[in-house]
Amino acid sequence: MPILRPLAAKEVKMDRIKQFATTLLCLLVLFVLIFFANIEAQKEIPNTPLLKTEEEVVLPPKELFIETWDLIKKNYWDNDLNEQNWAHWKKKYLQKIKTEEDAYVAINSMLASLNDPYSKFLSSEEFKEQNNSIDSKIYGIGINIASVSGKIYIINVIKGAPAELGGLRPGDMILKINGNNVNGDNVYQTASYIKGNLNSFVDLEILRDNKRLTKKIKRAEIKIKTVESEIIDKEIGYIRIVSFISSEGPIEFIDALNKVKDTNALILDLRGNTGGLFQNAVFVANMFLDKGDIVKVIGRGGHNSFYRAEEKEYTYDKPLVVLVDGESASASEIVSAALKDNGRAMIVGTKTFGKGVVQKVYPMPNSMGMNLTIARYLTPNGNDIDKKGIEPNYKVEITKDDFEKNNDSQLNFAKNMLKNKIERSKLAGTH
Repeated sequence: MPILRPLAAKEVKMDRIKQFATTLLCLLVLFVLIFFANIEAQKEIPNTPLLKTEEEVVLPPKELFIETWDLIKKNYWDNDLNEQNWAHWKKKYLQKIKTEEDAYVAINSMLASLNDPYSKFLSSEEFKEQNNSIDSKIYGIGINIASVSGKIYIINVIKGAPAELGGLRPGDMILKINGNNVNGDNVYQTASYIKGNLNSFVDLEILRDNKRLTKKIKRAEIKIKTVESEIIDKEIGYIRIVSFISSEGPIEFIDALNKVKDTNALILDLRGNTGGLFQNAVFVANMFLDKGDIVKVIGRGGHNSFYRAEEKEYTYDKPLVVLVDGESASASEIVSAALKDNGRAMIVGTKTFGKGVVQKVYPMPNSMGMNLTIARYLTPNGNDIDKKGIEPNYKVEITKDDFEKNNDSQLNFAKNMLKNKIERSKLAGTH
């Protein structure tokens, strides 16, 4: 059965669709690698490999600091390094570094001076956790959370996960995690309290129906699909992309799209999706566009690269609504902006997070890693959304009352919009 309505109107079997998805993804990955290689070819790159070898590289603290200093100097997207003399950091710290902890403090101080929250040095544990996320391995309790007026709510509980078995429900307000009051915290801070070592416990205090409840839940490996789909109201497809970080994301997306292929319209839910792999975002946007720009990437020294919709045998061309909120960031914003600027979809919800920069992951010696901003991007219309976000076509907020009553006002708005569009199409077809 065809996943989409082919331009030639012929049937395409599922294995052919997956083959197409895999081929397109490989091309996109190759394009990304070539783009970054072109940027780096203009500079002197150290001989130290950026990928781990079988024999792990271990460096003394001073050499770890020097290598990191040099990598930032040569690869950070801003040539001026936030208008500072980078040599200052070597003079300040090099002779003071005795231990790995000293190097860690010095490196973090350098990165902090860039005033860039996305460029981070990762300890061995943090780097391992990030790699696990790319492999869709998460150690936690299996909930999705959102911030509403400074309050943290559970918006989804994964079936069979420790959270569900422990009695947590959508709509629960989280008050404390392991004794830490999360009132006023953002989603990222709250999530850091929930994540932890496999088989360890997390203590939560929640508010439900004006009653305070405590839950002690054991962390486990959460095996998640990053893409979920269902059919709602018989004729509207619904696809939720939890994250763009999984290497399996494109194949999962194709499977999800295939399941809703016979509906008359689609809702793409990117709420709470904080981003992930750049090529996954380009892949998803491309599935809805038969022409036009997807994103413009500006690298170090002003090197530009345009990512455009690729010619393909089929494109999903039915009515489309994209749901976003304040936690929709990075890759989610690439997709949302591409579909909005090209007039392909209506965006419903609240203003997105506003992350318009691209990071590269550098494996470092001593089993450590670094996320470094190497480029920024503009939407197809040339808009810089960093720290600004994307304004929806229709602003619809979810209130505290909506959460407590488990009423998804944004989803309901999208459904009504598409139902009206479908009805108008049916009426037009009768004449």
